[in-house]
Amino acid sequence: MIIHVVQPGETIYDIAADYNVSVTRLIEENGIINPENLVVGQTAVIAYPNSVYIAQEGDTLDTIAGAFGVTRMQLLRNNPFLSDRNNIYQGETIIISYETQGSVSINGYAYPFIDRNILRKTLPFLTYLTIFNFRTVTGGEIVGSDDTEIIQIAKDYGVAPLMSLSTLTYQGKSDVEAVNSILYDEEALEYHINNILSILRERGYYGLNISLVNLEQQNRLAYENFMTKLSSRIKAEGYVLFITITPRVILTSNEISFENVDYTVLGQVADFLQILSYGWGSSVGPPSATTPAFVTNTLLENAVTMIPPEKLYSGISVIGYNFESPYIIGISRANALTTDAAIELALLTGSTILFEERSQAPYYEYYTTSAGTQVRHTVWFSDARTIDSLVKFIPQFGIQGTGIWNIMNYFDQMWLVINSQYSINKVLPEH
Repeated sequence: MIIHVVQPGETIYDIAADYNVSVTRLIEENGIINPENLVVGQTAVIAYPNSVYIAQEGDTLDTIAGAFGVTRMQLLRNNPFLSDRNNIYQGETIIISYETQGSVSINGYAYPFIDRNILRKTLPFLTYLTIFNFRTVTGGEIVGSDDTEIIQIAKDYGVAPLMSLSTLTYQGKSDVEAVNSILYDEEALEYHINNILSILRERGYYGLNISLVNLEQQNRLAYENFMTKLSSRIKAEGYVLFITITPRVILTSNEISFENVDYTVLGQVADFLQILSYGWGSSVGPPSATTPAFVTNTLLENAVTMIPPEKLYSGISVIGYNFESPYIIGISRANALTTDAAIELALLTGSTILFEERSQAPYYEYYTTSAGTQVRHTVWFSDARTIDSLVKFIPQFGIQGTGIWNIMNYFDQMWLVINSQYSINKVLPEH
């Protein structure tokens, strides 16, 4: 797998010729939205298959899968352009396999209202699907919407659906009062656990992914009590327990600091512990990458001293942001954007995409005028280099896998980078 960075004057035809691949394949596999007008600094992934097949008249996914002894899902992973098609055309090149270098588990997050075509295109790459739906409210009640359809679709694709539970709204607001009403009231705690089990049973989930966004040293013992009781109850009924934590990280120009919370007990009672920083429709933080590689490295170095690596997942947020300067703490807000939107904006503003090595993230700047005042914009987002560097932490630390926040938009380069280098672990049979 090669990641090419577009240079001044290069065209899509130059790149295809340099790597001996077809222009059509290069555009299709990378989801390139601007093939006739590339942005300097934009990336293109070139992945060479280990085995391919030229389709014959009458071929279907099932007949090709049977002939090569692979699953239908493997063919969809390797050929995502087939996700919304019923027919395979004579002469099409079908990728059978890549020469992978190990295996990873992938936990993708989606809201219940995800576009079903995007969902079906993404599911072959996932081990688990965390459906971001249920929210804890005061007294142990749980609120959420109907997600039965998405649960069944996940199972149809051999992906284990996880119930997501937090005190977070869709906008990322946390209800501390709801947390405390459960942590320090044993009756409310038992009531809450019973509600969780009721939903797990009724909806047919594979397990629970509970997010502890308010975890800190002063309430750690209360959370440990909650998680120990919850783990005992749901494991007794055969469910898997993910615990997701969001460390409070403070970045300065010279160092990283974070609250030193002992996760040892949580790591013991959970099947898996995931470190993930969410991304929302806007950000109040200072301009920076959403998942800086150097921060992830530091957090994992700390986590593996307390938790067996095979239980750990490292999170990746693929949300980009458009920050305005001057940045004012508590007032400034950056609007979210996808990787495709970031590239479109770079093209529109005539920007050159730069790359910050420490964060392993692309960014660029441009200027606008508001009320006669010049405003500097800094756009941070993710590209193939970002994903490659973050996923490489999995074999480096020997951890289980990664959690992707989120899969609401299909990110072609991310899945090409992962799928061409790693096999995807599965806990449900895939067909």
